[in-house]
Amino acid sequence: MKYAIVQCGGRQHRCEEGGAIEVDHLALEAGASHTLTEVLLLADDAGVKVGTPVVAGAQVLATVVEHIKGPKLFAFRYKAKERQKKRSGHRQTFTKLKIEKIEG
Repeated sequence: MKYAIVQCGGRQHRCEEGGAIEVDHLALEAGASHTLTEVLLLADDAGVKVGTPVVAGAQVLATVVEHIKGPKLFAFRYKAKERQKKRSGHRQTFTKLKIEKIEG
């Protein structure tokens, strides 16, 4: 099984060919191709290559599937004995990428 650990948007994701990952929102249209060049680890049947900090010459080719929103998170502020309360919500946007090929 061939897989790679890539860094995108300050987070690390495990990628397998044919699989999908959710990364922070990218300003790309659905169907566009994207190349992830920050490959931190590359593993296949031959062995494991660990980058210092990235593996030289390795890249992951991906296609944008869709843009989605995460679950709604609520923040609540409250001051006791003062009748003050405030509730706000937030939904983070993500981009779903389908992994086409791992090169390296």
